Amino acid sequence: MEKLKLRPANSSPLTPLGFLERAATVYGDCPSIAYDDTTYTWSQTHRRCLRVASSISSLGIKRGHVVSVLSPNVPAMYELHFAVPMAGAILNTINVRLDARMVSILLLHSESKLVFVDCLSRSLVNEAVAFFPPHVQPPLLILITDDEVPPTPSSSSAVHFYDTYEGVVEKGDPEFKWVRPDSEWDPMVLNYTSGTTSSPKGVVHCHRGLFIAALNALLDWSVSNQPVFLWTLPMFHSNGWSFSWGMAAVGGTNVCLRRFDAPIIYRLIERHGVSRMCGAPVVLNMLSNSPTNQPLRNPVHILTAGAPPPASILLRAEDRSKDVIISGGENLSSVEVESVLYTHPAVNEAAVVARPDEFWGETPCAFVSLKVGNGTSTGNPTEKEIMEFCRAKLPHYMVPKTVVFKDELPKTSTGKIQKFVLREIARAMGSSRASRI
Repeated sequence: MEKLKLRPANSSPLTPLGFLERAATVYGDCPSIAYDDTTYTWSQTHRRCLRVASSISSLGIKRGHVVSVLSPNVPAMYELHFAVPMAGAILNTINVRLDARMVSILLLHSESKLVFVDCLSRSLVNEAVAFFPPHVQPPLLILITDDEVPPTPSSSSAVHFYDTYEGVVEKGDPEFKWVRPDSEWDPMVLNYTSGTTSSPKGVVHCHRGLFIAALNALLDWSVSNQPVFLWTLPMFHSNGWSFSWGMAAVGGTNVCLRRFDAPIIYRLIERHGVSRMCGAPVVLNMLSNSPTNQPLRNPVHILTAGAPPPASILLRAEDRSKDVIISGGENLSSVEVESVLYTHPAVNEAAVVARPDEFWGETPCAFVSLKVGNGTSTGNPTEKEIMEFCRAKLPHYMVPKTVVFKDELPKTSTGKIQKFVLREIARAMGSSRASRI
């Protein structure tokens, strides 16, 4: 029985990094990444990640150091999800839509030692580093270049980049023995919340947690082997809901893209035979309202989260406690009211929050943005017309008693509608003069 004690042969820390090794063996010659005219296989991606991990280690990055990435969904961003923790470091992906002051705060708070910077975020990092206190040493910077992006002139005050990402790949050792976690509870990722309800907060994930999260995401969505996955979900958003590692587990093809717009997404779906994609409701709303919208030759499985999706995109949305409005003792779902509003042909975006009412306690207040050239023959609808539209489809107590038109609803940097901002506006409006009937 003594020989049955724990040892490397029968027990090793759970980590999603092992998915890449397996993919290189099981799916070695199958495509792993497709971006513009570049395609890699899983064997190539494995070797590239080992090279990058080797180079990161050679730069003095030790176990537990934080390495940050400011990048859209390009191949380097995907590879760094493996390469950084394979060097023993903690991966920190930063939202490229944040302003320079917030990027500076996150880099300082995380004590980042090394930052990989996309070529279109050079000025952002330049400004962010300028906010550093004089006594703080800025992190080392690596530039992610892109042949599809024309070079931009750099000013004399621009920060210095130690190397390019491809330079780091070339200098690395493809036989590098990657740094395995001592414990599956070792930190692997440091993320920050997007600030939907307050200032961003840091969240640390361990190897075990991400291993389980990645497999759970695959099982929950019934993902089969070798899907073609279109990266319409930013990888800096919760590491692409763990599908960055999950796609390696099932040998999927990661179709990368630098920016999201409807024509590009529809073109890539057709070109690569995309079978799955993820995105916040704002992305799906953009696709459904696109004038280039055409029936797809094959179905695409779509996973959405981050905010309740409108009914025009999905048939059913789940309630959340903050989306319940109590009016005259009746509980009403703001999501259900929003679902009706989204069926109006002129409505582009809708959000419903509680407005104080001296008689009912609360009444639903709808914030609405309209489609440009909404396609209706009668012009833009009025507040009364929106209310009448809802009254024909909802119980009277659920009909918005106030409708506020806005050019665009406030959103976080990840595209989620900031309901807490709308709640503050509704509260500031004071008690509504709603009908007592």
